[in-house]
Amino acid sequence: MLTRRSFTFPALSVAAAGLAGCGSRSIVALPEIGSGSIAQSPQGLVTRTLARPNYAEIYADYPGERFPISAIDYQRIDPRFLRQTVAFPRDDKPGSIVVDPAGYHLYFVESPRVATQYGVGVGREGFGWSGAARINMKRDWADWVPPPEMIARDPEIRSQLEQTPRGLGVRGGSKSPLGARTMYLFGEGRDLGYRIHGTFEPYTVGTNVSSGCIRMINQDIAHLYARVSLGTPVTVLPA
Repeated sequence: MLTRRSFTFPALSVAAAGLAGCGSRSIVALPEIGSGSIAQSPQGLVTRTLARPNYAEIYADYPGERFPISAIDYQRIDPRFLRQTVAFPRDDKPGSIVVDPAGYHLYFVESPRVATQYGVGVGREGFGWSGAARINMKRDWADWVPPPEMIARDPEIRSQLEQTPRGLGVRGGSKSPLGARTMYLFGEGRDLGYRIHGTFEPYTVGTNVSSGCIRMINQDIAHLYARVSLGTPVTVLPA
């Protein structure tokens, strides 16, 4: 199974600062088609910004969660990797997800050629798989259970693990490397071991992280999670 360790275990020994999920917040009106800035990572999809939400609101404290989720300083993050509505250069069906590891973006297709774009951090597992899948399982505040081979590679991990319903790992909460939400990708009749999940290290979006799959700011993963149903098709582009 692919691992989800897009994080360093010293961070697991202390409670990480929480991040915000987002509910129904105000959105800046769309400008006319033809305006907006062009964004392109070195190898990523070319998109054009159509609208940006009020970042002070959507990345603020978010109440009502089982564990604390706090505001982040969004000004520390490259604006290319903050949530926005973009003109999307593909013909994927509305309601589907496209992950672009090379561009450090994830897209939720809203309507033909229009998508919500989120910044992501990508670990080596995120670069190591591409293809078609579906989201067949979703969890909020999921337990993280590392595979035995990871523990064998780094025995110091074991001292930071506890028994969870799924095995030896980290219980869901402010210490879990999976953050506030996790979506599990299935294909070929099995769990692919590929995850889209939150992170308590929001300033790593737009970068290569030590390992793991696709990590999103907790506010963004919560926003996406609420809109995605089981069976949602996911396309992961080649890195």
